[in-house]
Amino acid sequence: MAFRPLLSRTLGLTQTLTHSHNLSQLRGLQTFSLPDLSYDYGALEPAISGEIMQLHHQKHHQAYITNYNKALEQLEDAIAKGDSSSVVKLQSAIKFNGGGHINHSIFWKNLSPVSEGGGEPPHGSLGWAIDTHFGSMEVLVQKINAEGAALQGSGWVWLGLDKESKKLVVDTTANQDPLVTKGANLVPLLGIDVWEHAYYLQYKNVRPDYLKNIWKVINWKYASQVYGKECP
Repeated sequence: MAFRPLLSRTLGLTQTLTHSHNLSQLRGLQTFSLPDLSYDYGALEPAISGEIMQLHHQKHHQAYITNYNKALEQLEDAIAKGDSSSVVKLQSAIKFNGGGHINHSIFWKNLSPVSEGGGEPPHGSLGWAIDTHFGSMEVLVQKINAEGAALQGSGWVWLGLDKESKKLVVDTTANQDPLVTKGANLVPLLGIDVWEHAYYLQYKNVRPDYLKNIWKVINWKYASQVYGKECP
């Protein structure tokens, strides 16, 4: 899935259409659906329980998609009616639910069962870049865990690539904001969901334990593939 074009389209759609009055760009807008996982819900245990994975995927992610599609339909109607007030009001729902869909679609790919390589550190160009920018994998993990644990409220902690400087960055986003909202050149390589629904049933309110254990099932192969495309 092309996450960056998707985000650009959904966040910038209203402005483009309002200026051009070209409703044909919006008619027949794609309906988004829940992506399948490449592993069973229980495959990430004991790091992440099957119950959490099922609820997170089937309930939480599905809710973002449902509300995202609904908001896009309402946007189409509002633009067709020339209802500027409703168009403006819908922006927050589109950003929140569209961001939730984008972030979770990346998150599922960032995870992998141990039997399929989950937790194995990256090699090649991404491994070298981590050593160059952070000193070692251990330092990177400590930094991500610290920033993820310190994030107030709900949100995400990210390892990203700045396409312009070719540097790796660690950053956080609030709520369901995608990483690209922090900078147009930022490409997400790895995102960890630190909303309570991602860990509370298993880890209660001890977010640091969740962050410590999730590295056992991190899919560095996916992160390496994304990095390789951006830094061939």
